[in-house]
Amino acid sequence: MDSKRQVKLNDGHFIPVLGFGTYAPPETAKSEAQEVTQFAIEVGFRHIDCAHVYQNEEQVGQAIRSKIADGTVKREDIFYTSKLWLTSLRQELVRSALEKSLKNLQLDYVDLYIIHFPLAVKALEKCKDAGLTKSIGVSNFNHKQLEKILNKPGLKYKPVCNQVECHPYLNQRKLLDFCKSHDIVLVAYAALGSQRLKEWVNLDLPVLLEDPVLCAIANKHKQTPALVALRYQIQRGVVVLAKSYNKKRIKENIQVFDFELTPEDMKAIDGINRNIRYYEFLLGISHPEYPFLEEY
Repeated sequence: MDSKRQVKLNDGHFIPVLGFGTYAPPETAKSEAQEVTQFAIEVGFRHIDCAHVYQNEEQVGQAIRSKIADGTVKREDIFYTSKLWLTSLRQELVRSALEKSLKNLQLDYVDLYIIHFPLAVKALEKCKDAGLTKSIGVSNFNHKQLEKILNKPGLKYKPVCNQVECHPYLNQRKLLDFCKSHDIVLVAYAALGSQRLKEWVNLDLPVLLEDPVLCAIANKHKQTPALVALRYQIQRGVVVLAKSYNKKRIKENIQVFDFELTPEDMKAIDGINRNIRYYEFLLGISHPEYPFLEEY
């Protein structure tokens, strides 16, 4: 893979900078996950982001295996991410949760396994030692929670990434700088603002892709505001997830490598940061580990 399309993780593995997000709302037929994942691989996506809680790992696994079977890719060409859900955070449940994902996927290993809270790090390290995952990372951690892990006595493996909401309205500059200083890759979800999913997202917030600055830069480069938002992340060293079940948009998103933003464009996009968080996960606000009360 072209070196501009992947970054090196702190454990020596490489992660493609553009990922395909596979979450879909419950009303979407599970069979669609297989169809669009196959299509994403066909048009050039090599980083597939999924999770047990999405309830479509079986279909996503079928898509990956079918593209291996027809010679489009080899297993080592695909970077597959799964995530440990909150119901399996106890140390003794972690490995069986990962093994269940692998059974659904019918794969021997995942490339990255992510946890949402710092409670199960030691069990995650054992999964890496057993070869069930090549890398381990975290999601939705603020800098204090990251520090807690980094300073943990006997830490064997540093997390390779922190997957967080990140887009031009929430550019996470301070968290990005913190992660870079510790050789941790920031992975951006909701990079296009959100899918306006009523069960997760505050629908009263402005629509990112209608922002006049993004639209003006898109017009200048003859690109879409979505591609500009994705390109912005890649140029600042962020791995970005593009989630879509629309084949036209999936094909369009891979074109993020066909143009570059100027330093002036980057500065202008930096300037529209509003610290707007679409995904507030308010159900967990009373939890002592709720991460979004810190500035970053």
